[in-house]
Amino acid sequence: MVRVVICGIAGRMCGRIAHLVMEADDLELTGGVEAPGNPVVGRDVGDVLGGGRLGVHVVDDLAAVVERADVVVAFTVPPDGTVAAAKVAGAAGKAMVVGTTGMSDEQLETFKRAVSEVPCVFAPSFSVGVTVLVKLVEEAAKMMGDAYDVEIVEAHHHFKKDAPSGTALALGQAAAAGLGRDLNRVGLYGRYGDVGARTGQEIGIHAVRAGDLAGEHTVMFGGTGEVVQFVHRAQSRDAYATGALRAVRFVAGASAGLYNMRDVLGIA
Repeated sequence: MVRVVICGIAGRMCGRIAHLVMEADDLELTGGVEAPGNPVVGRDVGDVLGGGRLGVHVVDDLAAVVERADVVVAFTVPPDGTVAAAKVAGAAGKAMVVGTTGMSDEQLETFKRAVSEVPCVFAPSFSVGVTVLVKLVEEAAKMMGDAYDVEIVEAHHHFKKDAPSGTALALGQAAAAGLGRDLNRVGLYGRYGDVGARTGQEIGIHAVRAGDLAGEHTVMFGGTGEVVQFVHRAQSRDAYATGALRAVRFVAGASAGLYNMRDVLGIA
């Protein structure tokens, strides 16, 4: 039985992960963490999730429950909570599964340093389909080459705070890798006004926020006389939550190191 403590347990994503953990025969939900001042702090985790009481109460400090964990899960907004959790989990020698996006370069460096001695799966998306899509986009970019323009459009619910999504950036990086380019140099994020004709090297990335969209990503390769599109649509958060559980099972038996969903799925 793998014991799981979840940071951001009252959030939409982590709440769904928590439900699936409770339904799994090989996983046990042993703790929930929320930010200080959150109204769910002190309440029974089962009550917060709309189920039966578990006798486990939400706390506002991971350090209070980290010893109950084999794996700490963190998908928090803003990213400060995940960086703080990484310091606690790393110091306690606990494995992590992290899906937080929108970290600054400084936060990312601090996070990676904090988990350097423990196994940690860190990914912009835990969807199995998205993980396969990223691989396909890189391979397609290699085959199509500079003759095809690359544009990426992502759409999410109106609560999402960071843009573009971590998945859109991963897709952009995959396309850039396949084309031998540096996304930091050629990425173009939205267009407005008289921007001139499209350059041959740029990779366009655009963000849409509307309603309760769980997540849609389209990668377009536009050539002369044809367009090739790769599309992934998440129909619910379960697309990500089920992948997160696969990551939990993987990391519980892994050696120290930073992993991604390709590692979890065994994709080279």
